[in-house]
Amino acid sequence: MIRAVVTDIEGTTSSISFVKDVLFPYARTHLPEYVRANIGNAEVRGLLDAARREAGAALDDDAVIATLLRWIDEDRKITPLKALQGLVWENGYRSGKLIGHIYDDAYQQLRAWREQGLRLYVFSSGSVKATYSFFSTATSIPPSAPRKTR
Repeated sequence: MIRAVVTDIEGTTSSISFVKDVLFPYARTHLPEYVRANIGNAEVRGLLDAARREAGAALDDDAVIATLLRWIDEDRKITPLKALQGLVWENGYRSGKLIGHIYDDAYQQLRAWREQGLRLYVFSSGSVKATYSFFSTATSIPPSAPRKTR
């Protein structure tokens, strides 16, 4: 008996171009200002310290931000980067500057599975906050929008 469904985001429930062409550029553009505006926040400070450790260098805040931007350009899957991207995206979703997009047929199926009592999970390299923000603000898009092929 099936009790749970695990899905992906990019190309499965939503367009891969949304992540590549909207979310990553948004994080790259807004990460520096977000970090500087929230430098006194314990979570942000902790993530910057973790990024310093990952970089293996005693970097000042501007150098850490530059390193984070380089990691975005390199599409690195580094925990403090992913967490900071999630915070930047969460802020974008909260402000209404970002809205998640889900294929209409995926939305309908996820809803049907939920109504059947199945537990829904997402496999993603993004942070939990980023994934939650994405789905909690999502609107549906036509099923004919391009999807990645496996």
